[in-house]
Amino acid sequence: MAVSVRVIPCLDVDAGRVVKGVNFTGLRDAGDPVELARRYGAEGADELTFLDVTASSGDRETTFEMVGQCAEQVFIPLTVGGGVRSASDVDRLLRAGADKVGVNTAAVARPELLAEIADRFGNQVLVLSLDARRVPAGGRPTPSGFEVTTHGGRQGTGIDAIEWTARAAELGAGEILLNSMDADGTKAGFDLELISAARAVVDVPLIASGGAGAVEHFAPAVRAGADAVLAASVFHFGEFTVGEVKGALRADGIEVR
Repeated sequence: MAVSVRVIPCLDVDAGRVVKGVNFTGLRDAGDPVELARRYGAEGADELTFLDVTASSGDRETTFEMVGQCAEQVFIPLTVGGGVRSASDVDRLLRAGADKVGVNTAAVARPELLAEIADRFGNQVLVLSLDARRVPAGGRPTPSGFEVTTHGGRQGTGIDAIEWTARAAELGAGEILLNSMDADGTKAGFDLELISAARAVVDVPLIASGGAGAVEHFAPAVRAGADAVLAASVFHFGEFTVGEVKGALRADGIEVR
């Protein structure tokens, strides 16, 4: 566990608006990304994660202008992902105002991309965004029981999610954003088994995502091995605040920023 745990709101963006659905489908509007970025900066968020949730599936580029607008409004680290396919995409995002860049689908298709990005920009810039799920009934079994999905969770790969986590770190990923597709939208809590399995194979920071529904859900994720905890709709729709999550973590004896 890191010295202090980060609390990170996630802005899933589609067509210039923050949206929230389950497994990136059934999307509903959650507000303007620039306004939300400003609000979370004021609320004490440690970082923001900005994901263009249909960039890969729709074969589009991330909206660089929106990244720049968000970067102008907040003074905390901004991670941006969605549709990143090359080191030149990373360069453009960093120039637009991103501090870190998340890569998912393109890295699964060509793992060497992770090494190319890390070698050019440094490990601290590179975040592996991993959408994992338990292998569905009838699917090809994996050693861990979890598989990698791509294209916003729409396509299974048969690749073992825990093995991929370890390989990505070896290739240069400086951080792992681990999103449970099974827990996403359930509000039943983070997938602690998934977090623990990933923690066992990597030393790089691990961000837990998917399943947050109450402030009490965050501490178990940290105990399972997360260095940071991420949530979206519960923040966007005012179910609780970043400050309330930090308060619950402190009450559980966990140091936060």
